[in-house]
Amino acid sequence: MKYFVLLFSLISINFSQKTEKLTGRYNYLVEDDNSYIQKDKITFKDSIFVFDNKFMPKGKVSYGNKIVLDNFINTDLVISIAKDQIEKDTIPFFMHDKKSFSVNYLDEVVGKGKLIRIK
Repeated sequence: MKYFVLLFSLISINFSQKTEKLTGRYNYLVEDDNSYIQKDKITFKDSIFVFDNKFMPKGKVSYGNKIVLDNFINTDLVISIAKDQIEKDTIPFFMHDKKSFSVNYLDEVVGKGKLIRIK
């Protein structure tokens, strides 16, 4: 009986867990002198994001302790998002430079902004 309860609880835990990924379209705004400026629109699908501006490259999304958007605007700029922010319609993010002099470039913030979901 106790094995049945253990098996049932493990199965229910697996069904209740869901992989949280960014999906849909967002406006992205960058903070400049304490005000936000809208730059472009981004579409997220699985682990890839694409800007509406066709001249911008596709980027890759890595899901871990933090969500990291690689190849954002240029190859040296990386965006990090706190994992608990994914469910929200307005998602704050931080920009990091891969060519930073710090040991871990995610520790040094060079800018910030917001992603706002388009419904």
